[in-house]
Amino acid sequence: MIEKVGNRLPDPVVIFVWMIAALFLGSMVAAGLGVSALNPVTGETLAAVSLATSENLRRLFVDMPRTLTSFAPLGFVLTVMLGAGVAERTGLFSAAMRASVSKAPKALLTPIIIFTAIIANHAADAAYVVLIPLAGVVFAAAGRHPVAGIAAAFAGVSGGFSANIFPGHLDALLLGITEPAARLLDPTWTANIAGNWWFILGMTVVFTPLGWWVTDKIVEPRLGPWVSAAPVEAAESEAEIEAASARERKGLIWAGLGAVVVIGLWAAMTLGPAAPFIDAEGGPGERLTPFYSSLVAGFFLLFLVCGVAYGAAVGTVKTQGDVVRLTGQSMAEMGPYIVLAFVAAHFVAMFNWSNLGAIIAIHGAEGLRASGLPLPLLLTAIVLLTATINIFIGSASAKWAALAPILVPMLMLLGVSPEMTTAAFRMGDSTTNIITPLMVYFPLILGFAQRYQPDFRVGSLMAVMVPYSLTFLVAGLVMVLGWTALDLPLGPGASVDYVLPTQIQAAP
Repeated sequence: MIEKVGNRLPDPVVIFVWMIAALFLGSMVAAGLGVSALNPVTGETLAAVSLATSENLRRLFVDMPRTLTSFAPLGFVLTVMLGAGVAERTGLFSAAMRASVSKAPKALLTPIIIFTAIIANHAADAAYVVLIPLAGVVFAAAGRHPVAGIAAAFAGVSGGFSANIFPGHLDALLLGITEPAARLLDPTWTANIAGNWWFILGMTVVFTPLGWWVTDKIVEPRLGPWVSAAPVEAAESEAEIEAASARERKGLIWAGLGAVVVIGLWAAMTLGPAAPFIDAEGGPGERLTPFYSSLVAGFFLLFLVCGVAYGAAVGTVKTQGDVVRLTGQSMAEMGPYIVLAFVAAHFVAMFNWSNLGAIIAIHGAEGLRASGLPLPLLLTAIVLLTATINIFIGSASAKWAALAPILVPMLMLLGVSPEMTTAAFRMGDSTTNIITPLMVYFPLILGFAQRYQPDFRVGSLMAVMVPYSLTFLVAGLVMVLGWTALDLPLGPGASVDYVLPTQIQAAP
């Protein structure tokens, strides 16, 4: 039923066009009915504004280019991907993943593959195209069922989509969407790309052993013993992924040195005298704000320098023109995202112009307070809602752009930080990627599995991945609730709790 219904959904771009049309009509109705709310931050009465007024129509068409370029996620993602695209196209990501799993001890093969898959999701397409089939070959070489290796890697890359040991482009993307949503109530709130760092690190720590247990205790036993029907072909595949060549090892060493240089530069600008990444006049919670804001540029340079260093060592980068060409190719592949960003930016902007986001959030928070619904149940509902929507709409940015303007300010009014709301969304968004045929890489993973088991079908892959999805979802709910209950920091300078600016001023 999910496959049948999901196949009828239009592209996310079209969905946003429909939402803009509904918003346009809804703003006219709300303005006509005199819908309003009292902003608890400013004390100002917010009234619904029709998007059909002369002012808003003029703003829509005259400011259209500015609306796109001011969409925070667009700048964040394109900046990071300029560097990540070079690292991917020079072969750095592929070589690093091969080096990570090619000589893994058999007893630790499963956790090494899952852990590598989780951190490899920074590599985006390369993780799906390189690591997942490689995991099948490595399992086959160890005498284990290759489909179990493919499933374990798929669970790590996609089921652990938001998990990692370091922030990356996904953090920039989602927290960039969080920022304008939070500014509906607090115009001074700024996104911190490291705002979920400890949380996603915790996801990595939790998901790796759970994925190991599911693979070895549930998935592989269910698949049964595997005997290769084409030993010659398997041997050829194994030969192709043997230990990295001397040239690749040299490239990885050069890339490591490049990483040391970039990290050292950032450390010097943060810890050195007259450090530009330190706000000497800021308060205790504001001194590192420039450092957090610099991380987008930091990851851009890290990927770029490491990618160029690797490419120079292995010969994929020979001239300055090669670097320009590779960055151009990276941007060319971002075309579909830019189209999505165009409609999402206008939806977010028009939502703000109408005041409906803040009004819904204020009345929603008042209703929640009146109902006495405990915060843990609300966060649970956010995780489950996101996990359900994710079955039909795979794009994380599309979902969050639609949900953030309502959820983020609503929970801010209940004392929950934008970072915590983003973390709850990310948990739900990760766990069901691996069970929906609507996921763009699902057919590719199915093809990898059919190399070893020709009768493997869509239902077979869904059945194999369901144990991972359910296990990650239950663990994710426990983790979200536990993080909130213990009031653990979500990242540097990011807490679970949020205090409205007026409350800060009123504090003794």
